[in-house]
Amino acid sequence: MSAADMQLDSQGRMRHFLTVEGLSRDWLIKIMDTAESFSSVTQQRVKKVPLLRGKTVVNLFFETSTRTRTTFELAAKRLSADVLNLNVQVSATAKGESLLDTIRNLEAMFVDMFVVRHPDSGAAHFIARHVAPHVSVINAGDGRHAHPTQALLDVFTIRRHKPDFTSLKVAIVGDILHSRVARSQIHALKILGVPEIRVVAPKTLLPVAVVESLGVMPFCDLQAGIEGVDVIIALRLQKERMQGAFIPSEREYYQCFGLTAARLKRASPDCLIMHPGPINRGVEMASEVADGVHSVILEQVSYGIAVRMAIMVLAMGGAE
Repeated sequence: MSAADMQLDSQGRMRHFLTVEGLSRDWLIKIMDTAESFSSVTQQRVKKVPLLRGKTVVNLFFETSTRTRTTFELAAKRLSADVLNLNVQVSATAKGESLLDTIRNLEAMFVDMFVVRHPDSGAAHFIARHVAPHVSVINAGDGRHAHPTQALLDVFTIRRHKPDFTSLKVAIVGDILHSRVARSQIHALKILGVPEIRVVAPKTLLPVAVVESLGVMPFCDLQAGIEGVDVIIALRLQKERMQGAFIPSEREYYQCFGLTAARLKRASPDCLIMHPGPINRGVEMASEVADGVHSVILEQVSYGIAVRMAIMVLAMGGAE
């Protein structure tokens, strides 16, 4: 059974959220509409709703993370769930405990959801295959495979500014080869009907087979790749996943592929600038772009809480 097939139960309700691939447009719209209903929670005096009161969420992170883990923690707490954060790198597995042993021991504590980040592709899918029937699994990033909640908060951010996906041109710029974010973004954009998706990168960071299989337009020239686009999503250079000299230097990468105010003149006048974070300023983009009028990067962070709240509620049946 594929990860896509595992995500819905026999009644068509969401049980896990492992990948965007294979989900219907209706499901993506449902997640975004549910997130819309949570977007005002942060403006309330008491920033909580009781939808997951009595539930226990475990953030099970086998990779270091600040932004993703923090937004998942805030999302769960704003839903009134109890939250347990585990940095497994310095915890159970460091003592020789296997992944399944860790899961079984946590299940014995009557937890309801695992939010999993792991350096190996397919890890969240593996855990979802083995958890108890009442436990939900959310993929918070697995290897080079997928980062579905990031993709959903990205398309939610786009929809806030440009609601008609069927009229958009979107360029994803950067380390396509190592990026799980790019793969999830491409699937989400295609499901929502974006007619033109471009990927822009040096040849060494542009996997031809993947690009062809996903049906997107490849560019190795930044200015040609962003010509007339409505949205530019810049990716972080995945230095921790690079095992060779994919680029001569960060300085040369910036000279050829860094987003600057001058280069943005080739894009649409109201182009959105996005980045999953954290930004390497002076590498992926100039500060004038990151902090400029076209940037919605901080909005992505804020909306990420609402989107993750929506996914948690739908996976645990709180919105049914």
